[in-house]
Amino acid sequence: MGYTGSPEISKYNDKDFTKITFKPDLKRFKMDRLDEDIVSLLKKRVYDLCGVLKDIKVYLNGQKIEISNFKQYCQLYLNEDSKIIHMRVNNRWELAFTISEEQLQHVAFVNSICTSKGGTHVNHVVEQITEAIIENIKKKHKVTNIRPLQVKSQIFIFINSLIENPAFDSQTKENLTLRVSSFGSKCEPIDKFIAEIIKDTPIIERVLISIKAKENAELKKTDGSKKKRVFLPKLEDAELAGTAKSKDCVLVLTEGDSAKALVMAGRSQIGASILGVFPLRGKMLNVREASAKQVAENKEIIALKQILGLQQNKKYEDVSSLRYGHVMVMTDQDHDGSHIKGLLINFFDYFFPSLLKINTFLQEFITPIVRGRNSRGEVVDFYTMPEYEEFKENHPNYIYKYYKGLGTSTSEDAIEYFSNLEKHVKNFIPMEQNDKEFIDLAFNKKKQIKEKHGY
Repeated sequence: MGYTGSPEISKYNDKDFTKITFKPDLKRFKMDRLDEDIVSLLKKRVYDLCGVLKDIKVYLNGQKIEISNFKQYCQLYLNEDSKIIHMRVNNRWELAFTISEEQLQHVAFVNSICTSKGGTHVNHVVEQITEAIIENIKKKHKVTNIRPLQVKSQIFIFINSLIENPAFDSQTKENLTLRVSSFGSKCEPIDKFIAEIIKDTPIIERVLISIKAKENAELKKTDGSKKKRVFLPKLEDAELAGTAKSKDCVLVLTEGDSAKALVMAGRSQIGASILGVFPLRGKMLNVREASAKQVAENKEIIALKQILGLQQNKKYEDVSSLRYGHVMVMTDQDHDGSHIKGLLINFFDYFFPSLLKINTFLQEFITPIVRGRNSRGEVVDFYTMPEYEEFKENHPNYIYKYYKGLGTSTSEDAIEYFSNLEKHVKNFIPMEQNDKEFIDLAFNKKKQIKEKHGY
């Protein structure tokens, strides 16, 4: 302002207006041209003004910029196919949302100032969206292990705000530090805005995928591998497990230590080279209703993955990559024994369903419930009570012994069992799709409630 000229005033009859023109004084700064970076910065600032100022015509180098509202401005950041949710909350707050492909992103303005580093106004809006998304997932998808970051990483938010006496952390005014209580207004309510986000964007699906990916990463930490030796308490490993002949090996999972002792007594009939034994501690964890953390910390499941060499998310076409080619479950012939078998099938179906499609992978070792013997020493075994009751009615002279559980069988019984495997080993039929549905119904309480009540 070191020099001023005399104004030239002429009569004007049209509508009043204010015109502001900016032209850089290159001569004053001893420049003959502007760097491309500076030109791009100035150009961005001009486009910013088009987006945040209402009813203002903006020209760049004499050409009008055809952006007339904030939503059009936001679209400049996105692909043509990107879905954008827009809402004017009140006369001081305007929002737009789209899905972020990487992490939390924001383009936010305070009184037309671009706050590139965000601040309390961004937090004010993002927290409301995040809390609502988490609540929706907990309620509708029954998922509780959600971290706010998993939601925020899906958010790309645009904010145009008017705030009273804004305060920043520096002269560049890139980060708003003013407390929300001092804004002079709040960006509320935005329930409708959030409802549109949930309805019209894939944010819920993407958060669920993110949660699943994190769970899988945790579970993969417990993966086993095909190695020759696994050292675990109470494991009697087959000598050939983890070798080139591992497909011939059988892992017998028993209901407790007494059943393990029974197998060890009969193991001599087959040999320690292919038969491994591991006792289960009662009923397994129902993995279908457990959290990833519960599964990843469950000692019995970790042991199974190590013994078999199971790897999370792997689709098995055959058993060549496993330490054992067969898993044989040996439990009491009662309700608890059936439950244990069911939970084991549930475990494989939920995490390794492809294994249940392989013929002879999953087997069952059955023992008689009742054994009858006549005076000539002839033995008849019964595996169901109706079968036994019918026979007893017609053969009252037999001496019958009831086997309450595997612990009732003797070492001599064990030798007899393992000397006649064809009689005692039954293969599970390879899994089909309708079988999966029944397993899910049996071990999924939510599915049971839906079947019973219809909701």
